[in-house]
Amino acid sequence: MTRRSDPPTDMSLKAVHLVFVTLLTTLSFGCAGWAFSSGHPLAGGAAAAAGVLVIIYGVYFLKKLKKISYL
Repeated sequence: MTRRSDPPTDMSLKAVHLVFVTLLTTLSFGCAGWAFSSGHPLAGGAAAAAGVLVIIYGVYFLKKLKKISYL
């Protein structure tokens, strides 16, 4: 009896970072919008700054792994 193997479910480091950066950016700017609308400008500014830093990190990481062609 032959056994059918399942397709691999591994994600590359590049793909994990792409998903992570996307979700964290969305969360950061969502929290910033919520904080600004709730009257907390300091928290909103901190969340917006975090979102910008996550984008900068994502661009840096993707440039660093530019030679890896797969996701």
